[in-house]
Amino acid sequence: MLTKEQENWLSHLSKEKVVEILPYNPKTKYVFNKVKEEIEEFLGKIEILHCGSTSLGIPGQGEIDLYIPTSPNIFIEYLEELIKHFGKAGSIYPLKRARFVKYVDDIKVEIFLINKEDNGWKDSRKFENYLKKNPQALKEYVELKGESKGLSIQDYYRKKIEFINKILAEQYEL
Repeated sequence: MLTKEQENWLSHLSKEKVVEILPYNPKTKYVFNKVKEEIEEFLGKIEILHCGSTSLGIPGQGEIDLYIPTSPNIFIEYLEELIKHFGKAGSIYPLKRARFVKYVDDIKVEIFLINKEDNGWKDSRKFENYLKKNPQALKEYVELKGESKGLSIQDYYRKKIEFINKILAEQYEL
């Protein structure tokens, strides 16, 4: 089951564009660290996290999800610095999330400035930590990704969100 907010987000995704699931690329760890160091040069030594399939070492879309969790009171300050460095954000949800894209050696890096107090962020951390501690759930997630090859972007994310919501509901009684 999806929330109204999740349904709204999905409605903006492509029904025509097809998702491609790629094998895990070990080079993503190097690229993550390279971009992290670049960001630390202008934001300082802050928390920067590698999330998603490349951080788990599993197949996925091949991109790196780099997150900068921050408190709402410095969100705008960090957003302005990221815009100076990476240009216009691909998407902005005010005081919630901003997304930038950078390519390094043909590897897509999605850079997210995220409000660390947002429930969606907290839930994504719970989910990823659960996968790290539960090999069976991680295996099911990998299978879901494999079965999703060829689905539309919208259908792929719907399937992922349903799986995530199911895990969170079972484990955290949401």
